[in-house]
Amino acid sequence: MDYFNIKNQRIRGINKFKDKVFTYSLWFFSILIVLFILAILFRIISKGLFDINLKFLLGLPSEIDAGGGIGPFLLNSFYVLIISLIISLPIGIGSGIYLAEFAPKNRLTEFIRTSVESLASVPSIVFGLFGYVLFVDVFHIGLTILGAGVSLSLLNLPLITRVTENAISTVPRELKEAALSLGLTESKTITSIVLPAALSGIMTGVSLAACRAFGESAIILLVGGTSSSGEMWDFSLLSQGGTLPVHLWYIQSEALVEDAKQIADKSAAVLMLIVLLMSVTFRIPVWLLDRKQRKR
Repeated sequence: MDYFNIKNQRIRGINKFKDKVFTYSLWFFSILIVLFILAILFRIISKGLFDINLKFLLGLPSEIDAGGGIGPFLLNSFYVLIISLIISLPIGIGSGIYLAEFAPKNRLTEFIRTSVESLASVPSIVFGLFGYVLFVDVFHIGLTILGAGVSLSLLNLPLITRVTENAISTVPRELKEAALSLGLTESKTITSIVLPAALSGIMTGVSLAACRAFGESAIILLVGGTSSSGEMWDFSLLSQGGTLPVHLWYIQSEALVEDAKQIADKSAAVLMLIVLLMSVTFRIPVWLLDRKQRKR
């Protein structure tokens, strides 16, 4: 018996040692990845952050003279993003709710899920080519903000749909059953119980889609163009839809102005800061809901 006890103790000791090595290795690589990302962010932001001013943010770009701004391109970036979210959020979240709560389990539903997953992995340039054919070749409206926004919404739809379905599927079924047993209708149960419980996962998907869309360049190049209308507050849907990422690419590779490098550094810093700010902003409803639930 002593022999077996000693052997079991050795096995437990070896397993504990392996567990510690595995845990510390995960922590080490996680911290290493985080530090690497922070170093990249610091390098990009620090190169242009301290030279940014209101004139640069709201000023008009210049093709020849130094000191141009990014105003129209920054406006177009938000304009195109808002159009894409207005289209993709209701359809994507609604589709995710349907697939998670109402869709019957059959081959058609599985085919739809497979199609959504496949679309989520399609390169963005494919959506750009589709948008170009649709808006330029078929409808003949040219490179516009409208075309860029609609094409971006097609890029966001599969991601939002899949994330919403997964988030709702992780909500314990006991919550829904308890609500139904208390007399709540199914629609009221979904809006009052299921969606708040899945809000964190849904907002994570929305944040990923929005940040991806804001930094997208391939679709904008093909459907929105590389330039703007040249006016700061132009809200016409048929104006050219060049955005900040596209302007950054153009300045870095094609521009003739003598301060092209400085403009590119400042544009990159603005782009990164806005993406970080958007990520935090989309998390605020989740934090507020969690705080409200803790007070209860």
